[in-house]
Amino acid sequence: MEFIQTLQASAAASLGVAALLGLLVGSFLNVVILRLPQMMERQWRSHCAELNGTTAAMPEEPFNLLTPASRCPRCGHRISPRENIPVLSYLLLKGRCAGCGERISARYPVIEAATALLSAIVIWRMGITWAGGAALLLTWALIALSVIDFDHQLLPDDITLPFLWLGLGFNIFGLFTDLQSAVIGAMAGYLSLWSVYQLFKWLTGKEGMGYGDFKLLAMLGAWLGWQQILPIVLLSSVVGAVVGLALIALRGRDRNIPIPFGPYLAVAGWIVLLWGEEITRAYLTWMGLGPP
Repeated sequence: MEFIQTLQASAAASLGVAALLGLLVGSFLNVVILRLPQMMERQWRSHCAELNGTTAAMPEEPFNLLTPASRCPRCGHRISPRENIPVLSYLLLKGRCAGCGERISARYPVIEAATALLSAIVIWRMGITWAGGAALLLTWALIALSVIDFDHQLLPDDITLPFLWLGLGFNIFGLFTDLQSAVIGAMAGYLSLWSVYQLFKWLTGKEGMGYGDFKLLAMLGAWLGWQQILPIVLLSSVVGAVVGLALIALRGRDRNIPIPFGPYLAVAGWIVLLWGEEITRAYLTWMGLGPP
């Protein structure tokens, strides 16, 4: 308790602890981002085998977020604790495996550093409070969802659904909005994108987004309330349009290659989480509907 009071009294200390915690969580998020899609694929293969009445010749070794220990995919070198210090180990190893010298993707320290930065921003905005702690959890979930969707066009139910219920649970105590707004937000988030999906499919015969996007917006609605659904959708559309046009212009990305919408929803939801009231107030003022 005294430690918490010390952090609350010192802005620099609270930001430092938030950043350090973000580094550690970012290291774990790298594991989630890498392994969760593989775990889901193994589960799907197992279900398909059961439906076909076949079984694998040899049982697969345990594979989850904890087992087996991290190791180099090329030489099998087991990553020691000293080689697993967020960001620092990457720098000391000069971005290469200690066993075979294979180059390590720069994505790992980037995700760790980004998680640290975003965690510090959350605490800077919300402080060492229950809302700040809850916002950290949501931030970490959004990071994992964004990268997984970017890689695999997949938003795992294993993250979106528990966090939907978690948002409703927090709002029983009115942490971000009242419970009624949270429940309506979850419903409106899902049904709004589902309706757009059905209309787009009817008009074009194509699927414009996946069901994971519906669940992600429902999750954000459960956390932030129905009042923030429209700002999130509008902001995500702007971010998505800008990034999509930039990818086409700079990298020559094929217009027919689908661009996942989940990361843009996640970015918009995170911005609204921290600055939603200011954005709404500025918009109403610009429309002449609020005080100057």
